[in-house]
Amino acid sequence: RLVNHAHRYNARVFVTLNTILRDDELEPARRQIHQLYDAGVDALILQDMGLLALDLPPIQLHASTQTDIRTPEKARFLQDVGLNQIVLARELDLGQIAAIRAATDPERCTLEFFVHGALCVAYSGQCYISHAHTGRSANRGDCSQACRLPYQVTDMEGRIVAHDKHVLSMKDNNQSDNLEALIDAGIRSFKIEGRYKDMGYVKNITAHYRTLLDEIIERRPQFARASAGRTTFAFTPDPEQNFNREFTDYFVSGRRDDIGAFDTPKNPGLFIGYVSKVGDKWLELQTDSPDIVLNNGDGLCYYTLQKDLTGLAINRAEKQGAGVWRVFPKDPMEGFKDLRAGTLVNRNRDMNWTRLLDKPSSERRIGVWLRLDETDDGFALTLIDEDGNTATVEAAHAKEAAKDAVKAEATLREHLGKLGTTPFAAMGIALELKQPWFVPASFLNALRRDAVSALEAVRVATYARPERAMPVEPPAAYPEDTLSYLANVYNHKARDFYAKHGVQVIAA
Repeated sequence: RLVNHAHRYNARVFVTLNTILRDDELEPARRQIHQLYDAGVDALILQDMGLLALDLPPIQLHASTQTDIRTPEKARFLQDVGLNQIVLARELDLGQIAAIRAATDPERCTLEFFVHGALCVAYSGQCYISHAHTGRSANRGDCSQACRLPYQVTDMEGRIVAHDKHVLSMKDNNQSDNLEALIDAGIRSFKIEGRYKDMGYVKNITAHYRTLLDEIIERRPQFARASAGRTTFAFTPDPEQNFNREFTDYFVSGRRDDIGAFDTPKNPGLFIGYVSKVGDKWLELQTDSPDIVLNNGDGLCYYTLQKDLTGLAINRAEKQGAGVWRVFPKDPMEGFKDLRAGTLVNRNRDMNWTRLLDKPSSERRIGVWLRLDETDDGFALTLIDEDGNTATVEAAHAKEAAKDAVKAEATLREHLGKLGTTPFAAMGIALELKQPWFVPASFLNALRRDAVSALEAVRVATYARPERAMPVEPPAAYPEDTLSYLANVYNHKARDFYAKHGVQVIAA
């Protein structure tokens, strides 16, 4: 059902199988891939090169960021072994991305890049901290998030450099300001990290980037959306409103120093004001703006003197005056360490925002043009959508001259344009009639419904899954003849794959 819904809009569905596999997992993985293909999935995102040696259906294969693509040579190799799309390492800058684009063929291989979400302290696919600490491998989809823990750091003399600091925790990726530069560097697919994120996060962040990309497409008509339809939103997207560890654009525009979220891996929220008074069961806040409204259920937070982020949930909020609010927390006041007059306060959960995104908040419609024609014994309705798909239905009906031509035409347009809960929006209605006819609303509604059903059937029938690329012959040589443990070769099929492509030494 999910695949069919996506394909209505010419949207493609990719499934990740981007972990390394043991020998005994290869056959179950092969069966699962066939099941995914039978369900209509368009592409598989993988890390383990052993999968390329299996008997797979003709599904497109994409290289996950877990394959650690940082060089033109590796990107070209992955293209030449049949990967249609490759997700580049997050750590690249614009020049490095452009160099990879120059070394690959855009007709054969699409470049994809992460533009938003969590960042790992290590290169993707190259982090072994979790496995070393707990036996849980990030390359097996079981990262223990060791980079989000607090550590004590000492120098060679044993002196404390950092105490209980999250020295491996990174800020969140945000490439909002770099989308056009990434396009110019060769990126054609933008990836949003969303593991464990809630529906509100998904709605907000996808709407944010959809809006930015639409603005670029409007200015640069040489680009087009990969899928059909236009989306409208019942809210104004704002990435700051959802969980984030503050933002960085990382290394896209050059190496940065301020990329760490060392004080906390939690969501610090947005500054809203400071504590002006503290009572035994309440605190008063002077907000930064008189327009700020506090709600029951909001989440507030502040830093203690030791820079620990402490949360406070509002049980009740009462407005005391312009920009002044009395807040009654859900928990006893004595539990809030270092909370005093002058303490700066952030909000990291806004219940008004949460409620807004809990409601239906967007609508995606495919543009369609309608034309009503006469036939010998009735009428024909033709629908042409923005992708050029056409459907025509005919129905017999006696022709009766309209007594009021203006009203008759208005009625025809009104009922033909009622596309309601369908995926379509009327962009234009043409009435190719010899004279104004009176046509009952019930007949028009039935004709329109049949035409919509016919057009949807045409869209399903004409949807073509992307073709899988074929590897070049003779087999492309891997850029190196020796692989260390960093290559994550975990099964005999992967060893055979690399041996086929010229690798002579593969470390365990």
